[in-house]
Amino acid sequence: MARGKVQLKRIENAVHRQVTFCKRRAGLLKKAKELSVLCDAEIGLFIFSAHGKLYELATKGTMQGLIERYTKFTRGAQPEAPPEPLPLDAKEESYLLKQEIQTLQKSIRYLFGGGNKTSTIDELQVLEKNMETWIYHIRSMKTNIMLQEIEALKDKEGTLKAANKYLHDKIVENAAIHNFAQFPTDVPYPLIIQDGTFQLY
Repeated sequence: MARGKVQLKRIENAVHRQVTFCKRRAGLLKKAKELSVLCDAEIGLFIFSAHGKLYELATKGTMQGLIERYTKFTRGAQPEAPPEPLPLDAKEESYLLKQEIQTLQKSIRYLFGGGNKTSTIDELQVLEKNMETWIYHIRSMKTNIMLQEIEALKDKEGTLKAANKYLHDKIVENAAIHNFAQFPTDVPYPLIIQDGTFQLY
């Protein structure tokens, strides 16, 4: 059965987006390794996740060696790079930092129920995006804790099963050694009291 065509656009659900990223990243790394082995190619691959985590692959040698080789190869082929933009002066940088602090303070006030009329649409959108990221991190942490608890319970279950098997084997071993015979149930054993002592006949 043919699969439907995947629409190439950003996945809105953060959890689905992370799952898709993990699956496709693993597939991409696997394909790069296969290409390197099958075609004797040198492949260097960088992947930065949305949260800034780095994944890299160098199929032969090291990534640093591949970067140096790439730099040597492209040094003469590329036009001269444009000059880097000048760093912000201290006044401009402090102004931007003050704006960021004000936005964060407004967001905190909004989260605690105050100042909801003082936030702009852009600020609320930034707050919404941050909250989605926080929720994703909280859910990831919750999932990890639950998985750790499941593993601990599985270990405990394995220990209890091993102890149970050990005790069962001991019972079987003791029964085999002593070879207990069951008493017949159809023979009467009247209890007669003589001189204050119990005797069986």
